[in-house]
Amino acid sequence: MASLDAVLSERSADVARVKSSIDAFKIRYRQEVGLLHEELDELERAIDEAERGEHAKRVQVEARDATASPSGPNVEALPRYTSDAVRKLFRDVAKAIHPDLARDDLTRDRRHSLMVEANRAYALGDEERLRLILQSWEKSPEAVQGTGLEATRLRLTRRIAQIEDQLNVCAIELAALKDTPMWKLKTMVDEAAGRGKDLVRDMVTRLKRDIRVATNRLEAIRWQPPSTANSDR
Repeated sequence: MASLDAVLSERSADVARVKSSIDAFKIRYRQEVGLLHEELDELERAIDEAERGEHAKRVQVEARDATASPSGPNVEALPRYTSDAVRKLFRDVAKAIHPDLARDDLTRDRRHSLMVEANRAYALGDEERLRLILQSWEKSPEAVQGTGLEATRLRLTRRIAQIEDQLNVCAIELAALKDTPMWKLKTMVDEAAGRGKDLVRDMVTRLKRDIRVATNRLEAIRWQPPSTANSDR
């Protein structure tokens, strides 16, 4: 169990490190590249409007969208019918995991977290979620009573199974993080940096060039020749 605990700590640290790396890269990308992308997008929208003369149409679309969009988040869920089966299952869960039954602070915190989750499931009438909470608790090392050798062995066995499940969750989460577009882009940038090339700087250079081109194009479209009367004077 000690060996598995060490591996779990290492895997959890890997997940945290990847998350932190993605977050840091996301901030850098937003500041250096994302804002330029937004500026270019805005210029291209302005060019499209200037060329097609769709200012009025855009106002109408925005007005329609504003009318269709809700005035605020609908925080109040529709009431759900709570069946007798859900009420009975919730009572079973509460009797098994209530924090007042804890023998120490660590177990009390674990029970409290599960109780919060059970209360949420009960409020939603989620019988399946309540059943999973109860089953998870019944299989946990904290549910084993007694202080003898057999009880100790059973707690250790269950804790090992628990750690193995957590290791699987870490593996799935790590794989999902490394499959995100932002991680893949970060990997490309890091690999290019190893070859002495700055991909982010190249993106910034291209975007600034495209922004200059788009700005000149928009100014050319909006430019109006002097009136004939003024020319005659």
